[in-house]
Amino acid sequence: MGSAKEQSKAAGSKAEQSYALLRSRILDGTYGPGYRLVLNQLATETGVSTIPLREALRRLQSDGLVEVVRNIGARVAVFEATQVEHSLQILARLEGYATAISAPLLTADQIAASREINQRMVAALEGFDPAAFTALNRTFHFSIYQHCPDAHLRALLEAEWARLDHMRRSTFTYVPGRARRSVVEHDRILDLIEQGADAAEIEKVACAHKAATADALHEARPGG
Repeated sequence: MGSAKEQSKAAGSKAEQSYALLRSRILDGTYGPGYRLVLNQLATETGVSTIPLREALRRLQSDGLVEVVRNIGARVAVFEATQVEHSLQILARLEGYATAISAPLLTADQIAASREINQRMVAALEGFDPAAFTALNRTFHFSIYQHCPDAHLRALLEAEWARLDHMRRSTFTYVPGRARRSVVEHDRILDLIEQGADAAEIEKVACAHKAATADALHEARPGG
């Protein structure tokens, strides 16, 4: 039998693996919004005991991907449209700052690569491929702030994007016309970076870009 330290490490590893597995299933839609997360059922599906699964669910609840509802128990979180708007406003501020401090670190080749991603977004629009457009939109933004020197800020952005992706599935959000304006705004951000614009101006424009999506969602809602 292993030492207490080895057993504790093994339990921690199982909890980490369970967290990664359940998180991936939530984010890829295998466990959709409102899906009940019953420990015994999950244990049967995953082959993992209930103890690490319970710890994984606690972490997912802290991430905002799982909620505990009275008389129901744990389930995949379901979001209101207003929660999507609020998350977009938060993300706008994070992205604005991350883009501004990343800008001086981008090389000409890296800026060109971001422009190429944006052109692929235009092609996805013309090809009526919203799934590809959405995936490329994420790739575009991360192509800029992957160069952010603040590791904690990068982790926050990653977490907020993951949560927002799930929120979009939960609310079935769609705003006609916003996508085409979005690629124009992307070009504007890249122009500012290429020109070596002041950090405050880049932050303002990048923040406004994401906030505009939140505003569009608000206006699209009944009574918005």
